[in-house]
Amino acid sequence: MNNFWIIAEADQDAQPEVIKAEDIDAATEQSQQTIQPSDSNTPPVEERKPSPYTQFIFIGLIFVMLYFVMFRGPKKKQQEQKKMINSLQKNDRIQTVGGILGTVIDVGENEVTIKIDESNNTKMRVVPSAVARVI
Repeated sequence: MNNFWIIAEADQDAQPEVIKAEDIDAATEQSQQTIQPSDSNTPPVEERKPSPYTQFIFIGLIFVMLYFVMFRGPKKKQQEQKKMINSLQKNDRIQTVGGILGTVIDVGENEVTIKIDESNNTKMRVVPSAVARVI
């Protein structure tokens, strides 16, 4: 395939031009190597490489989120529980972790005495951490 014919409309004064296969091969190689945008005013687009520090920043943000989820939340709940236990007084109605409802009779450092049944005068001693909420 040495000769290559292109049929096109030409001016009357122009002479026909013969294009050889070697010329076409050279032109296609050159166009494949450097592809320029169609608009000559736009600068060539450069590929942006991500900064190596972005991965470290992302990992750091994940650790901060894990701190708030795993450590900060439960610590805050423990502080609220401790505050509630310290504010217990006589005649407060409470619910224990086991679901037992009662009235506080005495608050000690290591135990809380609650009255469960008014008619039988049934009392129960529980540890302060067993108090779930004040009703």
